[in-house]
Amino acid sequence: MADDERIGALEAQVANLAQRLTQREDELDVRKLQHLYGYLIDKCMYNEVIDLFTDDGEVRFFGGLWKGKEGVHRLYVERFQKRFTHGNNGPIDGFLLDHPQLQDIVTIDPDGVTAHARARSMMQAGRHRDFVDTSNPLTASVRQWWEGGIYENTYRKVDGVWRIHVLNYFPHWHADFDKGWAFTKAEYVPFPKELYPKDPSGPDALIEDHWLWPTHKLLPFHMPHPITGKPMVAQRWQGDIDREHARKEGFPAT
Repeated sequence: MADDERIGALEAQVANLAQRLTQREDELDVRKLQHLYGYLIDKCMYNEVIDLFTDDGEVRFFGGLWKGKEGVHRLYVERFQKRFTHGNNGPIDGFLLDHPQLQDIVTIDPDGVTAHARARSMMQAGRHRDFVDTSNPLTASVRQWWEGGIYENTYRKVDGVWRIHVLNYFPHWHADFDKGWAFTKAEYVPFPKELYPKDPSGPDALIEDHWLWPTHKLLPFHMPHPITGKPMVAQRWQGDIDREHARKEGFPAT
């Protein structure tokens, strides 16, 4: 092999290694960003959570869509902060809201500035009996519950720093701690019904295809099957489809 050919081969190898290294560093940075989101929301540090988003970012949550930094602020500060921590940007005594970030799969797009991730959260939450606030209907009772949800998020690299562009968190199931998930009512947490500004902390739009346990569906994967290259699509059992149609028509489920 001539010297020019060897040099060309080495340059190609170095370029390939540099591209792979950049991709792995991007994956780690996106993973750290998502894990940091979990730590911040655990401690109700909502102002810092908002800073993780792009200016045109959005949140898809419980059948609602909050758009832009103003919408993200409305959800985390006007809704969560006021309801959970009396407007305090940080944890308060007697209130638990843990969001472990688990099973994350990160995919970096070829453009190097867009990424996607699928991850799971297994939340433990509750209010201690010694810190019930009877003046506020949202905090007037002792409560302890579980929540399981999936993220299918999109991220953007802005000025060399990864940020959350679309936080698509889909809580799939809830359960009271003492009763368990076999006794969960159909709409454990009410979906938003009114839009902003009629609801001052409400979403900009409603998302039609949303559900909670005991309804059990698949939140679509952002990536294809790694071996077959085909989309991973779950079948919906016909019995569940029939039961869902019956409920919509006002007939009792069988």
